[in-house]
Amino acid sequence: MNRKGFTLIELLIVVVIIGILAAIAIPKFSTTKDKAKLASVKTDIRNYMTAEEAYFSDNATYGANAALQAAPYSFVLSTGNTFKASAGAAGSYSVEVENASISAGTKSCKVTVGGGGATDGVITCP
Repeated sequence: MNRKGFTLIELLIVVVIIGILAAIAIPKFSTTKDKAKLASVKTDIRNYMTAEEAYFSDNATYGANAALQAAPYSFVLSTGNTFKASAGAAGSYSVEVENASISAGTKSCKVTVGGGGATDGVITCP
């Protein structure tokens, strides 16, 4: 008798190897998703800065969120991102955007422009 096929031990070893590979790959994937979400927060802040500068060019003052979300500026945050804080004044503005769905690490970034500090105009993610 000539039987062809795999033994139960061989099949179990393959399943264990696939399980080990999955245990390594899944955390890497979730970290990559968090990095992408944080990148979208930074992009939204850069777009907000552009809208603020366009508003300043037209009105000689920086605007609040409502003014930037209206036409012709039409600023909109990416899906999942929310304003944590923002303020516009005659000579400066600040904004902080967060994504609460980031599972670990930094969930928000902020920028202040016109404050005269060392990080003036620099996006920081504490």
